Amino acid sequence: MKPDEQDRMKKLLQQALPPVQGDPEPGRDLWPHVLNRLEARPATLPWLDWALLAGLAALAAFFPASIPMFLYYL
Repeated sequence: MKPDEQDRMKKLLQQALPPVQGDPEPGRDLWPHVLNRLEARPATLPWLDWALLAGLAALAAFFPASIPMFLYYL
């Protein structure tokens, strides 16, 4: 890229992305909130997961040749 093109690209980016006003950092530490959300997850599998697992087992039972394909995507 030529220096003229770089300058033009720099000017266009500066126009498109205005400078951040104030402090760009969050006002508080977010990591404890993330840990609380991870701990609040339910320990059991939802019904949709069980339905997908049953469908996968049914496909494997009716089409045994598809088992290597499923193992490949794991």
